Amino acid sequence: MILVVDSGSTKTDWIALSDEGTMLFQTQTLGLNPQVLSQEILTERIVNNFELYKHRNEVSRLYFYGAGCGVEKPRKLIKEVFEEFFKEAQEIIIKEDTYAALYATTDTEQREKAIVCILGTGSNCSYYNGNEIEQKVISLGYILMDDASGNYFGRQLLRDYKFNNIPEDLSTKFGNTYDLSSENIKNHLYKNPNPNTYLATFARFLIENKDHSYCQTLIKKGLSLFIENQIFQFPNAKEVPVHFVGSIAFYLKKELTTLLDQYGLIEGKILKRPIDGLVLHHKDHILY
Repeated sequence: MILVVDSGSTKTDWIALSDEGTMLFQTQTLGLNPQVLSQEILTERIVNNFELYKHRNEVSRLYFYGAGCGVEKPRKLIKEVFEEFFKEAQEIIIKEDTYAALYATTDTEQREKAIVCILGTGSNCSYYNGNEIEQKVISLGYILMDDASGNYFGRQLLRDYKFNNIPEDLSTKFGNTYDLSSENIKNHLYKNPNPNTYLATFARFLIENKDHSYCQTLIKKGLSLFIENQIFQFPNAKEVPVHFVGSIAFYLKKELTTLLDQYGLIEGKILKRPIDGLVLHHKDHILY
């Protein structure tokens, strides 16, 4: 059995394939970001999944693409968790989630050059030169970076709400939708795991009310920051397609498409999640 896994900070998609490429089952767990979660929490989130626990000794190969796996220490941590749980696995490959986005959107067989972006709980941007991925800016995480991500928009909403910078009609609606007491917010940010995921939960409110002028302004600001700080770091940004994966890109596709056109960029694919394209990639390139 082969497991193909795509993990963000919020959720993780798992698809199990036979050696011939037939899908055996698919399931979901909470996010498995080894940069913000301990080994104990990572293990707990896997163990508590019935399908994974039931089939844990049948897994021979595992291909994991995850947020927080861009540097060696987190990669080593999550690999140790998998090695302990999937004891019969002969091969465990760990790559950052950028590769999942690349394989889901780009024809690497034809060495198609492209810029590949992630706009979900967090955000990221890479350039595929036809041979390998290039990154000019290494992310410093959700506190300093992640423009236009779910946690970026959530952070801005909370700040504006507390500073009374949200129009009254929208502010009242926001306050009635969530527990916005200072105690609750600080508990989630400083005591509970996954503060970035907590912040990203507020992005749903922004999307549901995106036609409001305040939301339109915030959306445009966040997406513009991402384009200027991330996409335009590459000199040939206007010469290659720009692909996106992630829930924020998917649900803000209209606004994103408009800005890409205004900046003179070539719109590529915009996918909600990369797992389906990732599985096809593995069927074409690995399962033989």
